[in-house]
Amino acid sequence: MEAPAAPHNPAETRLTVTTPEQMRELGRRLAKLLRAGDLVMLTGELGAGKTTLTRGLGEGLGVRGAVTSPTFVIARVHPSLGDGPPLVHVDAYRLGGGLDEMEDLDLDVSLTDSVIVVEWGEGKVEELTEDRLRVVIHRSVGTAPSEVTPEPQGTDEVRHVTVTGLGERWDRAGLETLAA
Repeated sequence: MEAPAAPHNPAETRLTVTTPEQMRELGRRLAKLLRAGDLVMLTGELGAGKTTLTRGLGEGLGVRGAVTSPTFVIARVHPSLGDGPPLVHVDAYRLGGGLDEMEDLDLDVSLTDSVIVVEWGEGKVEELTEDRLRVVIHRSVGTAPSEVTPEPQGTDEVRHVTVTGLGERWDRAGLETLAA
């Protein structure tokens, strides 16, 4: 009799980002870990830095076109300027349904040869693949600095970012290098 598989513990890295440029740099570093077929889900309130992180991803992947929020077009494809994968940037904010509503975007077709980044994708795109990267960005606006983890005074730029790799793809992908 075969022993049951051990439950999968996701790879996770936590970071503190204090400027928009640091958020872009995080995106550039993350891009080095990404490959065709990867799904990245970005979660965070309005203004948290999801699009700024995606700009860095686009720079790191070397794609064509300015990465801007696709809120009104829902999805934008940024072809690679080299031999890397294209970046498909999706904003699911206005989409209320789950995967059924997302199917019109043909993300499952694009997934194998692209890096797909979905803002507001939580609860909407998980069924596309078991292997995905979840990035949660929490903005510390209006909170008093903690005595345990002091934050810069008078700034709303502080972000706490949690990057979680789900599935076997992320077991040894090197997420810990993002904190370097």
